[in-house]
Parts: sequence; structure tokens; C-alpha cells
Amino acid sequence: MKILKNIFLIVGALFLLQSCVVSNRPNMAFFTESEHDFKGAKFVSINVPLFLAKPYIKKALREDGEDEEVIRLVRKVSKIKVLTVENGNKAMLKDYAQYLNDNNYEDWATIKHDGDNVNVRVKQKGDAIKNMLITVNSDKDLVFVDVKGNFTADDISKMINSVSDK
Repeated sequence: MKILKNIFLIVGALFLLQSCVVSNRPNMAFFTESEHDFKGAKFVSINVPLFLAKPYIKKALREDGEDEEVIRLVRKVSKIKVLTVENGNKAMLKDYAQYLNDNNYEDWATIKHDGDNVNVRVKQKGDAIKNMLITVNSDKDLVFVDVKGNFTADDISKMINSVSDK
């Protein structure tokens, strides 16, 4: 009986951690469906399990002295995917921007932070924002963060202002 219990716990743990998969293949639609030639680009994709990440994110925000309203935004997040690209090029970024425009993403903000360009695009359904894509463009590396949730325009504005003010 003890062996059966241990096997059940191991299988359950593997099931819960399956969403935390690190892969060398892209996990975002543009990169998997694109006909763009990604020669020389190295991908690392991560699906973040929110039941593990939310407590750490909230703790880090509190330690950084963030406003409680920004911390409450974390509750509205339902899924996060992160994709890093080494040796990405300007043509890839241009094609990515065109893909987002073709798929009804609106450009909400472009922020320069420590020499990097941070771009925030959202996809709205009525007044609700269901998807937010954040792109960080540094000299050689690109980071794409796909955040799904149920946000309002005010939520996104507060998030952008909290980053811009620092």
C-alpha cells in the first residue's frame, strides 16, 4: 500500500510540474507558424506554472515596495509563457510586429529601460483585455512574454505607469 501511495504522489507531482516545461523550441504562435527563417537564432521557452509563481511574484513586488494595486494585478493573470531568443534580428522583430497587427493586437506602450526597448501590446475583447504581449529588445537578445488574463485598460495603465516612474 505504501508503494502505491508513493507512486501516486510521484505521478501527481509530475502532472503538476508538466506545465513548467523548458524547451529549445518556441512556444508562441508567431514562431511556430511563421515561415520566417530563424537561422542562427537560439530559442528557450518556458511555460510558467502560476500556482508556484504567483506567491513569489507577490513577495518580490512587496519587497520592491510596489503599490498594492500592482500586486493585485497578479491575481488576474491566468497564464504566462516566456520565450527568449539569442541572435534574433531586426527582420524577425519586423515580421513579429506585422503578425501582431494582423491579429488585432494594439500597441499600447513603448518604454526605454536601461538601454532596452520594452513594447507592450494588448488584444481586447470589448472592454476586457484577454492577452498582453510584452517584448524586450536588447542588443543581442529578445524576450517575449505572453500574459493571459482578464484585465481592464486601467489595470494595464497602472502597470505601465508603475514601471515608467522608476
